[in-house]
Amino acid sequence: MAQTEVIGGPHVRAPSSVPRTMALVLLASSPAAGLGLYLFGWPALNLLMVTIAAALLSETLSLWLMGKPVRSSLFDGSALLTAWLLALTLPPWAPWWIGALGGAFAILIGKQVFGGIGQNLFNPAMLARVALLISFPLEMTTWAQPHPLFAADSPDFLTALSITFGTAPHIDGMTSATVLGYVKTGFTQGHTLSQSLTGHFAPTASLLGDTNGSLGETSALLVVLGGLVLLQQRIITWQIPLAMLAAIAALSGLFHWIDPERYGGVLFHLLSGGALLGAFFIATDPVTSPSSPRGQLLFGAGCGALTWVIRTWGGYPEGVAFAVLLMNAVTPLIDHYLRPRVYGRTRRGEPLRPPAPRNETSDE
Repeated sequence: MAQTEVIGGPHVRAPSSVPRTMALVLLASSPAAGLGLYLFGWPALNLLMVTIAAALLSETLSLWLMGKPVRSSLFDGSALLTAWLLALTLPPWAPWWIGALGGAFAILIGKQVFGGIGQNLFNPAMLARVALLISFPLEMTTWAQPHPLFAADSPDFLTALSITFGTAPHIDGMTSATVLGYVKTGFTQGHTLSQSLTGHFAPTASLLGDTNGSLGETSALLVVLGGLVLLQQRIITWQIPLAMLAAIAALSGLFHWIDPERYGGVLFHLLSGGALLGAFFIATDPVTSPSSPRGQLLFGAGCGALTWVIRTWGGYPEGVAFAVLLMNAVTPLIDHYLRPRVYGRTRRGEPLRPPAPRNETSDE
């Protein structure tokens, strides 16, 4: 009897791992975060540390309560990255309890309620940010002006502690709105776009980072460089960032051409707020975004379109977090209709027919 040799299957082995992926995202976002810490000084560092501590403590508590191994899960970097990304989207001089509540909410509600790493439906950092924005709009829309670390007007370490932990007597003279906030407020006062932007928007400052904004999103240049590192390392793919930014650019360019005194232009929308940070570091979360390239293009375009719509007609000046969460909600639907073809089957799931065997006897 003829015997058939059994050989191993073509098992796929990827060099990446969860800790490596988390570490690369942290490293890629470090230049933008480092600039934010430099521009906004000790209060920003305090807020970052509080947010990370709250997230790690919440992760430890939830793992312990569920009887899961704490050490391996805690040190895979996922909780640290969630807190890190959340802190990058917060006002740098927000009080400590904003970071503490946000870090705990992101882990307990955004991540562990759904079963832990890899099972959450919504981006945990954005879920926490939106919860904070809705619950505490004053603290979440009070932005510090850049006061570079060790500069004469920068708060020293003790003053920074009083700012972060709520004992500072008065800091109004050191805060202001972002450019998106100025535009939104200007429209409510009957001003045109050019009147609202005068003295508040400079493309070069937004490109380099010397402007008001969240801790890690002020420098468009550093955010893009970090995103390119993620693309080069294949941590993310190009579909979501390109589709999201293209959708923002297309809508802003079209409507600015129709009415330049009512709608901001392409540079204004791309260089303001969290558009670039969201495109490269938030919307590309592999757990909450579609798995197929076509689905990722649709997802990214939806994030971009919703961001522009919320910024233009919504009640909040920024729309990235809302847009990402709304598209997270439809990710299962996108995956259902645009899922990748199963190997060996048609797109309808029917088995592929093997090619007809060649009739070798006819050639002899």
